Amino acid sequence: MDIVLYALTALLYGGLAVAGWRSHRHAAARPLLESVPPLSPPLPVNAAGTGASVATGMSVPGRALLCVALLAHGVLLHTTIFPQNAMVFGFAFALSAMFWLGAGIYWIESFFFPLDGLRLLVLPLACVASLLPLAFGGVRVLPYAAAPMFKLHFLIANIAYGLFAIAALHAILMLAVERRLHAMRGGLAQRHAAAGNGWWSSWLDTLPPLLTLEKLLFRLIGAGFVLLTLTLVSGILFSEQLIDRALRLDHKTVFAILSWVMFGALLTARKVSGWRGRAALRWVLASFVALLLAYVGSRFVFEVLLHRPVV
Repeated sequence: MDIVLYALTALLYGGLAVAGWRSHRHAAARPLLESVPPLSPPLPVNAAGTGASVATGMSVPGRALLCVALLAHGVLLHTTIFPQNAMVFGFAFALSAMFWLGAGIYWIESFFFPLDGLRLLVLPLACVASLLPLAFGGVRVLPYAAAPMFKLHFLIANIAYGLFAIAALHAILMLAVERRLHAMRGGLAQRHAAAGNGWWSSWLDTLPPLLTLEKLLFRLIGAGFVLLTLTLVSGILFSEQLIDRALRLDHKTVFAILSWVMFGALLTARKVSGWRGRAALRWVLASFVALLLAYVGSRFVFEVLLHRPVV
């Protein structure tokens, strides 16, 4: 049964990703002037600062197929992580759950914003992540998986990771758009290079304006910060129940607290001084890397490089 779910999930994610990239490539190859009458007014400027038309988002069949992929992926995660009242987990399962939630958040966003550029990035990553547990399945079975406090902690943590993962992808796209905008405002050679970048330019043209992306980014970070705070609190309470210690300062805890401090500082600076731009986006990515190191990175080192099981 699991192998069927693996195949179905990867097929749906992969098929949607391939269809999206093929559609995007054909649209990029089509000369823009063919669809614009000679005397028509100029097209509106989009996020990348060009006159290309902005994408309208996923089609109804595509959105329905993505919903099926999310359902199949969710069932797959549940059956493989919680087999027979136990728990199997590791860095591959963490990445799979992270990008499942990231794809789900994109699916919800797609009802309100045309985020084709984000879809072309999220779906291939979700496809690869969904298959990782097949290659890296040798993880420790946790004896306390049935504890209600642990299940709550696990659920909150993974939702927070998913929110921050999609926020990091937003930040990457915003950095690319900002770089292109600066190039378009530069000299003639820079403008020609930025406008003639083929599929890359047309990919950036599918994004909403930067202000819209920025609003979405900080909404995601704000929600993720609240859930990360709850993750740390529930982790402390669960640790106290399990080992009679409220806080264990191991690598996982240190990086989680560091990430929480960095995201908190970002939100505070945004609220107090309106911090934005490249420096803020790079801070988002650095904070996300710290969060990855808190669990996914440490588990990868222990499980794959050192071949040591960890809790």
